[in-house]
Amino acid sequence: MSLEENVMTQLKAAMRAKDSTALEALRAVKSAILLAKTENGGGEALSEEQELKLVQKLVKQRKDSAQIYKDQHREDLAAPEEAQAEVIGQFLPKQLSEAEIEAKVEEIIAKTGADSMKDMGKVMGLASQELAGKADGKTISAIVKNKLS
Repeated sequence: MSLEENVMTQLKAAMRAKDSTALEALRAVKSAILLAKTENGGGEALSEEQELKLVQKLVKQRKDSAQIYKDQHREDLAAPEEAQAEVIGQFLPKQLSEAEIEAKVEEIIAKTGADSMKDMGKVMGLASQELAGKADGKTISAIVKNKLS
């Protein structure tokens, strides 16, 4: 089942359950899919990679917004953003734990022979490819910096 079909199924279920948070989040995903399809040149379906990037972007937007609201002591606005991020995040593959990410990063560092911060770009490039959708870019970056410094 494609992302679009999955979102539509979830959208219908959210409408029946009268879940406004889920509805809002799913409508945002549906809208982003439609925008991406029109940018793609018509009605052709998105590739799995494009779908993954789209969902990651939407989750990141919600989390960043929630963080900004928290920094401004607006918990009332942060909570719905976090809830939406969770609803959208269900379309992402299972996220790896920090220990699993660390093991992968160590493997990549060994493979590339990186030994200093100069090699961070090389390591990040490979890590981002291998861990796409399974880990947050910020987390990967922090672990790579820690290992190389």
